[in-house]
Amino acid sequence: MKAISPPVIYKSISELMRDMNMPEPKHPLIALVNNNVNRNSPKGEHKLLIDFYKVSFKKDFKGEVKYGQGYYDFEAGGLAFLAPNQLLTTSGGESCYDGYTLYFHSDLIRNYQLGRNMHQYGFFSYSVSEALFLSEKEKNIITGLFENIAAELDNNIDAFSQDVLVSQIELLLNYSNRFYNRQFLTRKTVNHDIISQMDAFLANRFADKQGGIPTVLEVARHLEVSPRYLTDMLKSLTGQSTQQHIHDRLIEKAKLILSTTRLNISEIAYQLGFEHPQSFNKLFKRYTNLSPNVFRKSFN
Repeated sequence: MKAISPPVIYKSISELMRDMNMPEPKHPLIALVNNNVNRNSPKGEHKLLIDFYKVSFKKDFKGEVKYGQGYYDFEAGGLAFLAPNQLLTTSGGESCYDGYTLYFHSDLIRNYQLGRNMHQYGFFSYSVSEALFLSEKEKNIITGLFENIAAELDNNIDAFSQDVLVSQIELLLNYSNRFYNRQFLTRKTVNHDIISQMDAFLANRFADKQGGIPTVLEVARHLEVSPRYLTDMLKSLTGQSTQQHIHDRLIEKAKLILSTTRLNISEIAYQLGFEHPQSFNKLFKRYTNLSPNVFRKSFN
């Protein structure tokens, strides 16, 4: 059996740049690579685990990049995001790049509002198939943002360098949020198909008395999307998170059972997957402002 090679772990950006035969970064906590070059790399897969953020902007790309279990060829170009300590696998051979790759360490933004708000940028948790595809106009905007970062890095480091760089990164991420929201809206047909598949899955799960209440992770795995992408997509289209959507469908099912059967509250709770009837009562009242019994009486 072929041995599985462990990933190469990079704790510093300087170390990564050195192994990529790139110049030493001008700032120890951030590096911007202009990929408008043809580069030959050793053939075969190379697994990397980097302890910093990575933003890849490819206008055109030939060659494969693997995030987790999914491959993305970047043929159409776009933006992809990687949070610290996520596995990145690249394939070797000749690759043609046109774009930028930005690396920045958590320490760069730690003492800024951006450091406290990074959880708002859910796309760092998306899977590779959920990359951001850009229109030509959007590509031009993103190109300008990277060029501004490059210009700042070309300056001598002074007391304002970090403030400016962090502001520019934040602007890049805010534009990415905007463009992702546009992507959710322009792919409504595909996304509504996902919602339909989710509702069918939830209906089957609620009918399975032994299944328990579906979790966000379980639903996302069934739909083959990342949990954060699913929640962000739902919020853009329905205003609800995945958890809220699950609860909403659960309450609708509970209302149907309460109004059409004589099952007692405990039986209904267990049928829907609750371990304790009190939990069902609490959730039902939170969503309807009525207890299950009071709701049932309104139909008699």
